[in-house]
Amino acid sequence: MGAKGKIALGVVVSVVVIGAVSANAGDDGDSGSGGNGKDSAASAEPESGTRSDTKADADTKKDAKADKAEKKAAFQGDGDFEVGTDVKPGTYRTTGNTDSLCYWERAKNASGEMGSILANDNVSGTSYVTIPAGDKLFKSSGCKDWEAVDAKATGTPAASVKGNGGMHRVGVDIAPGTYRSTGNTDDLCYWERTKDASHSMESIVANNNVSGTAVVTVAAGDAYFKTTGCKDWKKTG
Repeated sequence: MGAKGKIALGVVVSVVVIGAVSANAGDDGDSGSGGNGKDSAASAEPESGTRSDTKADADTKKDAKADKAEKKAAFQGDGDFEVGTDVKPGTYRTTGNTDSLCYWERAKNASGEMGSILANDNVSGTSYVTIPAGDKLFKSSGCKDWEAVDAKATGTPAASVKGNGGMHRVGVDIAPGTYRSTGNTDDLCYWERTKDASHSMESIVANNNVSGTAVVTVAAGDAYFKTTGCKDWKKTG
């Protein structure tokens, strides 16, 4: 069976978890200035100390940009990546995926067997995933490139989100509060509140498959809110 055909173990859409509780100046052309030629030359060329300071500032900014680029450490959306060699442990994000064609997988070894899968998902929209140091392999197929996520990143949380938008970081992508989605059919709307991005069953605070109207309160203490196959969500309180 192809990778995209594997069942997402971390999120079983057809099963509802119940009871899980948690306690993102120019030259003026004046020929009469000959007597001031020396002064003009001096003013045209900065003192050596000033030039050094400017160069130091430029070098500092260059180093800062290099450090920032290294921290982002993006990797491609297709391929098998050895944790610790090809990809560093950490939290990553992929955005702009459509039609659930993006598939990712955390694995404890490279056997390719179903028993090696620690967590996986088929993604539409955005996905976050935390890759621990203990993982052996991270697989990604049909996804947009992954970027590193800063744990201290801030944003302007939205009061409405796309119903098929994937994962939203609470406090960064989406504001805490009560949200409503209407017009859902055939239990195809699935939502999930989680305490982290490991995609383990233990990370799920609450979830549901919905037909008709869905109402859910996203708590400030939640880490992420996931939505797939739903009508758009709007904050009501």
